[in-house]
Amino acid sequence: MKEINTKELVKNLINIFISAGEISIDLRKKGLTKKIKSDNTPVSNGDLEVNEIITKKLKELTPSIPIISEETSDNKLINNLEDFWLVDPIDGTYDYINDLDEFTINAGLILNKKPVAGLIYAPAKKRMFYSYGEGKAYELVDGKEIKLDGSKNFNNDQIRFVVYSNKIKPEIQKIFDKLNVKEHTKVKSSLKFCLVASGEYDGYVAEPRACEWDIAAGHAILKHSGGSITDFENKEIYYGKKDFKNSSLILKSKKLVQWTNN
Repeated sequence: MKEINTKELVKNLINIFISAGEISIDLRKKGLTKKIKSDNTPVSNGDLEVNEIITKKLKELTPSIPIISEETSDNKLINNLEDFWLVDPIDGTYDYINDLDEFTINAGLILNKKPVAGLIYAPAKKRMFYSYGEGKAYELVDGKEIKLDGSKNFNNDQIRFVVYSNKIKPEIQKIFDKLNVKEHTKVKSSLKFCLVASGEYDGYVAEPRACEWDIAAGHAILKHSGGSITDFENKEIYYGKKDFKNSSLILKSKKLVQWTNN
């Protein structure tokens, strides 16, 4: 496989993500059709339409790279993938179908089992995040690239985390105590990765749950902002695991990484 220019690739995808986001909002306004999948989670025609838009463009730009998407069965049975796309066309489908605003559109590029580029768009919030290398993580604001460096409002006496649920499990509370976490706010979609990358929050912790397509794009963005993602054993996260299942996760902003390493 020829060398990939991740910057060029990501730049060619930004407008597609924004356009797909507009379509997702338009479909929601018209009224979504919904069904329950075999894993008891909801899916809508909006999920499937966005999936078609994103995967079509990825096939056009990188025809030799397999695509693993939450909403299609293609390639999911291939073992030992090293280079592939992970796509979650709508992360936070519950929010999407219930007219809430945290849902996101996601694609992460995995090379040698590691995330090297990511795009996350939150259509209802009109927030577009992306990254394509170390120190190259951005939010697009009014047409301008704002670099993400995790440095907003860091205060080691008032560390703030995002959480998936307001019911904090004991193993997560232990990590909170160790990191001096004083506040937590519920954020359900991959937007949490972007909020940590920007420094709006300082971190996130989760036991093993969900799948690799839920975290790949956010992993790239946070890593490239200077933050870190490990499992509970402080080990690096790799992709292409059996059934694409996630391990445990600890996310830290760049400033939290610097503080905990001191």
